[in-house]
Amino acid sequence: QVQLMESGGGSVQAGGSLRLSCATSGFTNSNYCMAWFRQARDTERQEVATLVTIGTLTDYADSVKGRFTISLDIASTTLYLQMDTLKPEDTTMYYCGAVPTVPGTVRCPKRADVYSFWGRGTQVAVSA
Repeated sequence: QVQLMESGGGSVQAGGSLRLSCATSGFTNSNYCMAWFRQARDTERQEVATLVTIGTLTDYADSVKGRFTISLDIASTTLYLQMDTLKPEDTTMYYCGAVPTVPGTVRCPKRADVYSFWGRGTQVAVSA
């Protein structure tokens, strides 16, 4: 059973940085799409950044390009999201997701309903 657990959220001022972590366990092979999503109350979960575990190919939402960096520590299978130059509009819950994929995948899905496994989320608050 795949399990994901986020950590690293908190409160910062605009322009500051946070690094989110997603500890994982239970992966049965090395071919996964992993992603960070965020979701405000009463809204759909939206993709922030995705990563293909084989090849570590990454993709970002336009709103975070140049500010956020997704990465994977392969040895510990921990997914990270380095968030720099944070803005008040980045305030919300952040979730880590994973879904098995096939070799040769070059881009991960951006739709939340495709992902099979989720953590419980971590809250990020950015004050002006």
